[in-house]
Amino acid sequence: MKLRVVSSLIMLPLLAVVFVGGRLLLAVCFIVGVLCVREFFRAFEQAAARAQGKGARPSHAIAHLAAVGLYCINLFAPQSAVFHSLWLFLAAALSFLYLFNSAGRRIEDGMATLTGIVYVCFFSYHVALVEQLPRYGRMVWLIFLAAFGTDIMAFFTGRALGRHKLCPSISPKKTVEGAVGGFVGGVVFCGAFGYLLMPALFAHCLIIGAIGGVVSQLGDLTASVFKRNLGVKDYGGLIPGHGGILDRFDSVLFTAPSVYYYAVVVIPMTV
Repeated sequence: MKLRVVSSLIMLPLLAVVFVGGRLLLAVCFIVGVLCVREFFRAFEQAAARAQGKGARPSHAIAHLAAVGLYCINLFAPQSAVFHSLWLFLAAALSFLYLFNSAGRRIEDGMATLTGIVYVCFFSYHVALVEQLPRYGRMVWLIFLAAFGTDIMAFFTGRALGRHKLCPSISPKKTVEGAVGGFVGGVVFCGAFGYLLMPALFAHCLIIGAIGGVVSQLGDLTASVFKRNLGVKDYGGLIPGHGGILDRFDSVLFTAPSVYYYAVVVIPMTV
C-alpha cells in the first residue's frame, strides 16, 4: 500500500502538463498513447509466446502510423470530422491488410491491432480534444478528477469496508463497497471542482462526476478482462505499485471520451 501511495505522489507533477495544456499536453497524450499501445501489444505477444505462437501478434508499425496520423490531423485539421472518419477507415483497412500474409498471420493479429489503435490511441486522444474545446477546455481536469478520484476512493473504501465481491471472475480484489465509494468520490471531486472553478456548470460537473464514477471503473474492469484473458498481471513494470502506464491510465480511456461527448452534445442543449 505504501509503495502504491508513493507512486501516486510521484505522478502528481504530471498534472502540471494538464495545467500548461496546449501543444505540450497534445505531445504528452501522443507519447502516452504510443507507450500504452506498446504495452497492450506486448501482453498479446507474451500470451502468444506462452501458447507457442497460437495467440495474436498485433502490428506495432500500423499502430504507430495510426497514432502519428491521428495527431497530425489534430495539428492541421482539428475540427474536421471527415479527416477523423478517414483516419478510422484507414486504421481499420491497414489492420485488415495486415492479414494478407495468410501463411504467417491469423485473424487475431488484425483484430488485436485494430483493438489497440481504437481502445488505446483513439480513446486517450479525447484528453486533448476536451482541453481544446473553446468554452469548456477546463473540463479536462474533470477527466482526471473523475478517473483518479474514483480509483483512490474505491481503493481506500474497499480496504476499509469491502465485504462483497464485485466481479470476482475479473478482478478478485474489487468490492461492491469499493465501487460505491469510488462513485461517490467521483461525484465529490468533480462537484468540488465545479463549485469552485465552474459554478455556472456546477450541476453538469456533478453529472460528469457521476458518469465518470461509473465509466472509469468500467474502464478499469475492461483492462482487467484483457489481462485475465491474456494471462498477465500487469501491462508493464514502469510505475512501482501500479504496473505499466496503461495500468495507471486504463480508467482514463473510458472517462475522457465520456467527458468530451457530454461537453459537446449535452451541455449545448441546456445552456
